[in-house]
Formats: sequence, structure tokens, C-alpha cells
Amino acid sequence: MADSVYRVTEVVGVSSDSWEQATKSAVAAVGESVRDLRVAEVIRQDVTIEDGKISGFRIRLGVSFKYEKG
Repeated sequence: MADSVYRVTEVVGVSSDSWEQATKSAVAAVGESVRDLRVAEVIRQDVTIEDGKISGFRIRLGVSFKYEKG
């Protein structure tokens, strides 16, 4: 296996439906501008609350992608 270097960047996905949908949205958005995504690690999950009810799901992901030789 050749030596590799990966960058990890944090992103936050938001959904009114679920943490799963928030995750899918975040990965899809990152995938539009970054190639060769490798791993997304859940760092933190939380919810927003309005009038005593959950109004949104937020997920913070560490998303890694491989550096390309320039």
C-alpha cells in the first residue's frame, strides 16, 4: 500500500426530518465540490427545540478526502 495523505474537515448537516437525512445532505453537499470522499465520522448530534418540540436535527461530521498529487 502506498503512503497517502488525507484531509479531514468538519461540516454540519441540518434536517427537519432526521439525523440520517442531515448526514445524507451534508455528504451530498460536500461531494459536489470535493472529489474522492473516503469517510464521514459522526462527531456530534444535537437537535433544535421550538415550543418544547424538536424542530430540527443537526449532525457534525468529520469528512475525509484524499489529497491528489499536483
